[in-house]
Amino acid sequence: MCLPFRPVSKTYYSSSSSTIVTRMVNCILLFVFILLVYLLISASRLQSKNSIHAYFSSSDQDQSQSPTKIEHIVFGIGSSAISWRARREYVKLWWDAQKMRGCVFVERPLPSSQNHTDSYLLPPGTVKSNRPNETSVYRYTWRGGDRNAIRIARCVLETVRLFNTSSEEVRWYVFGDDDTIFIPENLARTLSKYDHTSWYYIGSTSEIYHQNSMFGHDMAFGGGGYALSSSLANVLARNFDSCIERYPHLYGGDSRVYACVLELGVGLSKEPGFHQFDVRGNALGILTSHSTRPLVSLHHMAHIDPIFPNSTTFSAVRHLFSAVQLDPLRIFQLSVCYDRWYSWTISVSWGYTVQVNTFLPFFVQDSNNIDGRHLFLRDVLRAQETFRPWQKSGGLASVYTFNTREIHRDPCQRPVTFYMQHVSSSSHDGTIKSVYKQAYENCTYDPVTSPRKIHEIRVFSRRLDPNIRQQSPLEKIIF
Repeated sequence: MCLPFRPVSKTYYSSSSSTIVTRMVNCILLFVFILLVYLLISASRLQSKNSIHAYFSSSDQDQSQSPTKIEHIVFGIGSSAISWRARREYVKLWWDAQKMRGCVFVERPLPSSQNHTDSYLLPPGTVKSNRPNETSVYRYTWRGGDRNAIRIARCVLETVRLFNTSSEEVRWYVFGDDDTIFIPENLARTLSKYDHTSWYYIGSTSEIYHQNSMFGHDMAFGGGGYALSSSLANVLARNFDSCIERYPHLYGGDSRVYACVLELGVGLSKEPGFHQFDVRGNALGILTSHSTRPLVSLHHMAHIDPIFPNSTTFSAVRHLFSAVQLDPLRIFQLSVCYDRWYSWTISVSWGYTVQVNTFLPFFVQDSNNIDGRHLFLRDVLRAQETFRPWQKSGGLASVYTFNTREIHRDPCQRPVTFYMQHVSSSSHDGTIKSVYKQAYENCTYDPVTSPRKIHEIRVFSRRLDPNIRQQSPLEKIIF
């Protein structure tokens, strides 16, 4: 009875094993199929993403990882045939025709009398699609305003049209007025922090609260300059004309650019190195309390006093650039030290001034600070109110967007100021020596303890290395 049973049992066991093996093979095949589908979809999405990036930006993966240089930036400068005559000299201070690309937009061809022999040192001027009769189709309703704002706004569109087909890589488009003074190396350094293949709108606001309230607390003011990543600029240019038709009630060209950028869902990335400079008078207080961020731009220099004594506005700016050329990242960077023996607070705004303070302002008279006579660093960083607001109407027009401190009515009770006289670099070890001489004030002083007995201060430093991070910009200064 058992013999017939064994073959049946054996046959049943063999069938079960075959089924299990078949199921395992099917599961493996199904897993492999799903894996292949996943890989194909991932590859397709990656290819699509790369195609979009290639459409919006001319850079490839290796280029996007390299540091941004001046050669990657295109400038668009809004001007006029009248203002360009005087302001072209300022542009020559910072423009490098061997490295830079860009153009100046004027409303009509420049007269032959302005075709100077040194024009090759400047960006080329263009009137292409930028004439008033070509912008007359757009409405402008700001009462008392200047409809040239439309022409200036369209500099964005025309600059992109001129350069987006360039064989050379364009990462950033930077726009400013003809009296905007850029520090190109610092501009490139600032922009290198951002990914140009993403959408970025970079600049800064006004120094006056009222100006920001009128035009936008998150708008990049055009006089200080602003930057658009190439990917954003290419998209913005496609619909720019139709966009500005919706904003006839806005005042300036920068307001129109701001409105159209907002429609694309992009906000301002604020960089304090851009300066609108909506102040008048003596700008000493602002310049000697500059942010630790690199100086990117200055503006309205013709509306403030010459920044160096016994000088014209232009020659003062040219003198400043003698320091900029040797160490652009360090210009205006602040360093503070204390002399315990004389109870002096010494602040260096490199390339500009050295100030020695021996008197405490009223707001720290009772402070328990160093030796009871030194200024705290936080108080030194407050801008001395040597300047005036842009408008005289008072109220919010006199409210600044940064911390300030009053100055003494008596000039002899103010810090003793030494202005940069000259700067040089050693060919032996690269040490930079800057010499600062005292600005004369007719004051009586103690010949033993007063810093007025000093005629000259020398500061030694090394060129600031942009590749060193987490280090104070003036850590290596020696007196």
